[in-house]
Amino acid sequence: MTDQSAGDTPEKEYCLSDGAVDDGDAFSSEVPVGMTLESIISLTGELEHLNELVMLHLERSGGFTCTASYFTLVTPVLDMLEAEIRFRYHDGMSRDRMKLVVQDWIDKEIADLQHGR
Repeated sequence: MTDQSAGDTPEKEYCLSDGAVDDGDAFSSEVPVGMTLESIISLTGELEHLNELVMLHLERSGGFTCTASYFTLVTPVLDMLEAEIRFRYHDGMSRDRMKLVVQDWIDKEIADLQHGR
């Protein structure tokens, strides 16, 4: 995939589909319409694992004082996970394979944080 959708901005609920009208330029490996980051995390059972990563980010930053500061810290983590899923997703991907994509990315991020990335 050499084409990058630089103009795409994830919605607050982290919907992985652009909601774009079919104009013929969609990738064949695009995550199914309506599949959200939340539903992928639920489907793969990786919520606790993702929470571990989020807590490490919060701890490293000194915590948060309000909802806005929480989202300022967490949103980039979720955006990066979404980008990883978009990059590695392919048509017909099984739940177990999707779980490995999410799990591997979270493990790498945790290792990076623990080793002072």
